Amino acid sequence: MYVSAIVLAAGKGLRFSRPDRRGIPRRYVGRNPKIPKPLIKINSKPVIIYSLNTLSKHPAVKDIIVVVNALNQKDIVRKIRQYAITKVRQIVLGGKERQDSVRNGLKAMDSSTDLVLIHDAVRPFIMKGGISSVIKEAQNCGAAILGVPVKATIKSVASCQSSVVSKTLNRENLWEIQTPQVFRKDLILEAYKRFGDREVTDDAALVEKLGAKVKLVRGSYFNLKITTPEDLVIAEAIVKRLR
Repeated sequence: MYVSAIVLAAGKGLRFSRPDRRGIPRRYVGRNPKIPKPLIKINSKPVIIYSLNTLSKHPAVKDIIVVVNALNQKDIVRKIRQYAITKVRQIVLGGKERQDSVRNGLKAMDSSTDLVLIHDAVRPFIMKGGISSVIKEAQNCGAAILGVPVKATIKSVASCQSSVVSKTLNRENLWEIQTPQVFRKDLILEAYKRFGDREVTDDAALVEKLGAKVKLVRGSYFNLKITTPEDLVIAEAIVKRLR
């Protein structure tokens, strides 16, 4: 079974540039306060290197395609060489939206690819067991994703402008979805062909639109997505815990 991984590192990280913050502590960004999220350092190592290293060491993953943007391309290439990430086969430029970046990654796949693993570069703490489990389920049913049960109370609002609560959701059946997500190659290609222009927040949503079943595999709460500056503090603690 030939598994190709697509690691997405082309985002702009707009939520890291909030006007209500004084900035990110220097230990994370060095001398560059505008450093892209995948290159922010946690315990002196760039965020993207954590997941690339884990994927590269996984025996089922045969190659890795890294999707970057024009601003971070040179720096990411330099870090991949510095940390000797051996399975990176190709580095491609992303697009304006996340789906454009995934599509460019799909175009770069090896013709031998059977399963496509899609992962966000800003989730540094994926684990070998989680990768193995989601690959195994995708082999069985064609599509599988990682997730964890929602712990907080979730409410919906009438609109973001009014912030008036319209409903409290039953969290019993709610899951917070993570990456990696793994799909049979023909399935994800068909999903992008038919629905790739739809506005969604993950790739599984496009596969769901095909009417295909997507298997949910329990992941780990350690599999944090670094989205806001506060997440860096949590990530630093996770690194210490996982040593």
